[in-house]
Amino acid sequence: MSYEVNRRSFMKQSLAASAGGVLAANLGQAADSKGLAIKVEPGSKAKIPMGKIGKLEVSRMLLGGNLLTHYTHSRDLKYVYNLTAHYNTEDKIHETMAIAEAHGINTLSIHNPPGIVSMLKRYRQRYGGTIQWIICPIAEITPDMKAYADMAKELVDEGTEALYLWGVRSDPLCAQGKMDLVRKAVEIGKDLGVPSGVGAHDLNVIVQCEKHNIPADFYIKTFHHHKYPSAPKPNELKGAYNECPGYWCRDPQGTIEVMKNVTKPWISFKVMAAGAIPPKDAFQYVFENGADHTLAGMFDFEITEDVKIFNETLANLKGRTRPWRS
Repeated sequence: MSYEVNRRSFMKQSLAASAGGVLAANLGQAADSKGLAIKVEPGSKAKIPMGKIGKLEVSRMLLGGNLLTHYTHSRDLKYVYNLTAHYNTEDKIHETMAIAEAHGINTLSIHNPPGIVSMLKRYRQRYGGTIQWIICPIAEITPDMKAYADMAKELVDEGTEALYLWGVRSDPLCAQGKMDLVRKAVEIGKDLGVPSGVGAHDLNVIVQCEKHNIPADFYIKTFHHHKYPSAPKPNELKGAYNECPGYWCRDPQGTIEVMKNVTKPWISFKVMAAGAIPPKDAFQYVFENGADHTLAGMFDFEITEDVKIFNETLANLKGRTRPWRS
């Protein structure tokens, strides 16, 4: 079964789940909340090094969006989806975002299933939060690009600061040689006046984008090593690319080699292999091997420790193999 089908099936099933769904029900539960207990205090506890992506100043650690949409990548532990949905209510998500801002994280990256943008807007409206949004439209890619263009425009009109082509879309497009559509997707974002990038799980996406001079402002590419218990065995790495329950970066060394020659900013994601790799190990690996930024999916209670580890890792970084590109 393809990654695209898996992801789409999960989203449909989750929205109908008894726990309130990924977003539509659960995030709506707090729509009338006054939220007086949440206080946004940007930069009050820690600073994080910054980089530049297009016109945006972006913290080198970004808040990852999957836990906020309850998509935990928890392998065969299906109950974790519902557990996360029960814990990460809208109020808790807003609290998580406020804590992230207080620790110097100024940007989050997320895809946009139903209800997510409204939830993000309520955070800004209620609490004055300023965390930036990097969002990938999830509309189908068609030759006329109408659905994609309409969704991209809506996202920017609602306050999104940067867009990127979802890896679920770019992986098959590049495999099929439809680089004209990848180019159109990137140009749509640029025409809207925001930084416009390309997301990828498959390394071939980066290879093809570079080969065809796709004018992306940045890449968001999976990156993690395979030194953990549920990592893939050599025989599991054969055949066509698909999402595997235990890994999201099929070829770490290949990724290192390709990205060495890429001059665009690189945001790494899935760096902890959905919780299988400890933060210190993950951060050191991705930054020593060339990433400019990383997403970190975190619950509210993890942020303080993860930011401490992150800053210590960057402060003691040795042997980086790629110049900083942001």
